[in-house]
Amino acid sequence: MRFGGVRASEYGIKPFPTAEEWTRYSVKIASKFRDFKPAVIWIVGVAYDNGSCGLNFPSDGKEYPYISFAEKDENEEYLSYFDNLGINVFLQVEPGDADIPTLINLMLKRYGKHPSVVGFGVDIEWYKWSKYEDGKPVSDEEVKNWVNLILSFNKNYALFLKHWEIEKMPPEFKEHLIFINDSQGFSSLGEMIDEFQNWGNYFSSSPVAFQIGYEADKNWWQYYYDPAGKIGDEILKNIPNCNGIYWVDFTLKDAFIKRKRGIR
Repeated sequence: MRFGGVRASEYGIKPFPTAEEWTRYSVKIASKFRDFKPAVIWIVGVAYDNGSCGLNFPSDGKEYPYISFAEKDENEEYLSYFDNLGINVFLQVEPGDADIPTLINLMLKRYGKHPSVVGFGVDIEWYKWSKYEDGKPVSDEEVKNWVNLILSFNKNYALFLKHWEIEKMPPEFKEHLIFINDSQGFSSLGEMIDEFQNWGNYFSSSPVAFQIGYEADKNWWQYYYDPAGKIGDEILKNIPNCNGIYWVDFTLKDAFIKRKRGIR
C-alpha cells in the first residue's frame, strides 16, 4: 500500500485544523498519485528542551522517566473521525531520552483499537538528541525490538524511521520498516530529487517515503502550479520504491493556494 497525505503536529500550524480539514488535506494529496491512500503522520509525542517526550494524552496513572502527559486527550476525537473515512494514521514520537518501547506500549494500548492506525513512527533526529547531535544512530537490535513489540499489537503494522542521514538508520535490519527522508533546504527540485534518489537507492529493498513542502524550499516550489503534484511526480518517476509522500503542516495553507499560472 502506498500513502499520500500530510504531517500533523501541535506546533506546525495555527490554528490547528479540524478533523474534517485534515481529512480534506490528506485526500487532496493522495488523489494526485495513482493508487495512493490518504494518510496522516500524526505526531503524538514532542521532544522538550529538558530531554523529555511530551505526550498529548493523559497518563495511565503511572509515572515514567522522561515522559510527561497532557491533562486531556487531544487525539481520540480525530482518530475516531479518521476511522470512519478511511484515513490511514501513523502515530509518531519525537522520543528525546524517553524509552521507546514504553512509548510504543503507552500509545498502542491507548489507540491500537482504531482501525485508522496502521503503524508507529520515530523521528530519529530527536532520539537522545541532548547527547547526540541530530539524534543517536539506531542499532539493528534496538529497531528489531521495536518492530517485534509493534507487531505484537498488530501483525500488519509498520514502523517508520525518519531522518535525512543514512548513517542514523540501522545498518542491516530492514524488516517491516519504512525509511522516511525529511531533508530540506534544497536549491532546486533537481537537487532534491538527487538526494532523495540516493536515499531510495540505498534502501532499495525497503519502502521509502518523503516529507516535502518545507519553508526552506518554498523559494522554488512556490512557483509551481501544483507544488505537491509536481514534486511527487518527480519522486515517483525516479524512486520506484517510494511508498509515501507527505506535505508538512508548516506550509499547508500555501500548498493549496489556487494558482492561475505557474510552472507545470
